[in-house]
Amino acid sequence: MDLVPLPARVTTTPGGFALTAGLRIHADGALADAARVLQTALRTATGIPLGTAASAEDAGILLQQDPRLEDEAYVLEVTPERIRIDAGGERGAHWAAQTLLQLLPAQVHRRAGIRTDSASPDWRVPPVRIEDAPRFAWRGLMLDTARHFFPVHEVLRLIDLLAMHRLNVLHLHLTDDQGWRAEIRAYPRLTSVGGWRPSSQIGSGPGATQDGRPHGGFYTQEDLREIVAYAAAHGIAVVPEIEMPGHVQAAIAAYPELGFVAEEHPWTRWGVNPHALRLDEPTIAFFCTVLDEIIDIFPSPVIGIGGDECRKDEWRADPATQRRKAELGLDTEEQLQAWFVSRIDAHLRSRGRRVYGFDEILEGGLVSEATVASWRGTAGAVIAARRGADVVMCPEDTVYLDYRQSALPEEPIPVGVVTTIAQVRAFDPIPAGLEPEHHGRIVGGQGNLWTEHVDSARRLDYQLFPRLCALAEALWSGQDPSAVASFADRLDGHLARLDAAGVEYRPASGPHPWQQRPGVPGQPYDRAERAAEIARLTSNLA
Repeated sequence: MDLVPLPARVTTTPGGFALTAGLRIHADGALADAARVLQTALRTATGIPLGTAASAEDAGILLQQDPRLEDEAYVLEVTPERIRIDAGGERGAHWAAQTLLQLLPAQVHRRAGIRTDSASPDWRVPPVRIEDAPRFAWRGLMLDTARHFFPVHEVLRLIDLLAMHRLNVLHLHLTDDQGWRAEIRAYPRLTSVGGWRPSSQIGSGPGATQDGRPHGGFYTQEDLREIVAYAAAHGIAVVPEIEMPGHVQAAIAAYPELGFVAEEHPWTRWGVNPHALRLDEPTIAFFCTVLDEIIDIFPSPVIGIGGDECRKDEWRADPATQRRKAELGLDTEEQLQAWFVSRIDAHLRSRGRRVYGFDEILEGGLVSEATVASWRGTAGAVIAARRGADVVMCPEDTVYLDYRQSALPEEPIPVGVVTTIAQVRAFDPIPAGLEPEHHGRIVGGQGNLWTEHVDSARRLDYQLFPRLCALAEALWSGQDPSAVASFADRLDGHLARLDAAGVEYRPASGPHPWQQRPGVPGQPYDRAERAAEIARLTSNLA
């Protein structure tokens, strides 16, 4: 059984269970969404009507809640009489359903059943008892929709793939210098102006050029509610991110009073933009209004505010900002940013939410109860955990899935360090050197897909898979030696499921011809040099 992620305990049992006409499913009310997802998948692929049983006694597939289990834990048992799922909560039932689908032929992941006279799938579930629970509570993926916009149907498709691999968080990066993707009704120019740019950079580094093609799009509030509801029905939480106080040219283009220099449109280049927000009361009120609308859409207990890579030159040069810094009794621009974050944090807390930001929010002082995304190595994670903050690990040298997958010259737009499937599978969110008493503050990890060079669903598939399979198992199963040793063989079998789901993953042999972009400049990093640069950038966190 090529199960990915590998469950905690798998025991074979006598017999097995055949899916046949007349099969019916029954679920406790709390597990209804998971039952519907499973019922739809089986009906679609097998053609079996799969009705609903009025009672547990009449069900061939039974989902029951077991309060003795943790929310995401489950027991899946297949006998000749029935398939039984006992789950701690709705999420546990979702993951049990996904594991059950992996016990069937790969065709179960197709959107319509394929049957011929000569060959039809054998819809028989092998006899097995699986006891399972994840190692980490936060198992996520960040999708950058600001650099390149992905329509709703592509986001929903990605949610299906996350659920397939028992990942439970979709972190949506909705705003940046290059585009604003969330409708804010109080400020319509954020999308009418900030949602569109006249051109996009091709390649990276000194040889980069412009394509001269307009790019844009945004999600209406109805779109965002659909994404949130669809994700919830598949066991996944959506965490929104509204970037501030840097990475804000799209917002400044729409409302110039937010910044120091007027811009006609969002940025057409990649990299770190020089602009930052004015740190005055009107700006704070503006973004509190924005966050109020976001909070009304997203039930997530944490709201992303970015906080990373904020250039502070405009603050240093602006007399009003310097007067404000002096009035507040602050010595550095880092402390000024921390003051701004604390103001945003206070507003979020007044609405029952908390800040989620990248590890730069540690500079100048950590706001209370913030969750820190540690991307610049592990320094931020160690400091945040010691200070009592929750941490999501996403170190760029291991789980930035926009980074190149080999050193081959055919690799499309080579950026970052080479990050292989094996390196992602070896990801352990617990930083070396963190004292055991603080390990509980590491709530999990996520992969980050920045989309400067990901402009289509095909490229998204290529960058994510099969590395996302490795990430999912690292976060669910951990680094148990037997799981690590068997991963490559199990992944080979799992690829048939990706084929059936229509995923254009990167083959082990290298890029497909359509993916190769020879002549497009890239800016790959040397791993040792990048590690030294990250150490320099995080030296002020101590």
